[in-house]
Amino acid sequence: MASEIIFLVDESPEGGYEARALGHSIFTEADTLDELKVEIADAVRCHFDEPDAPRIIRLHMVKEEVLVL
Repeated sequence: MASEIIFLVDESPEGGYEARALGHSIFTEADTLDELKVEIADAVRCHFDEPDAPRIIRLHMVKEEVLVL
């Protein structure tokens, strides 16, 4: 049983957000960050049996912006 699972979160080119778990076949998406958090929690509950589910879900988000001078 892993006590923690990490998701990489990216902004979707079509709008909204995408999240994928590291080391597990879990992927989800949503229009807002708040909706994405709900979707991630639901996906984790569906992927793992209750005793094997991680207790902590960590979201790794990197936002890249380019400024042109």
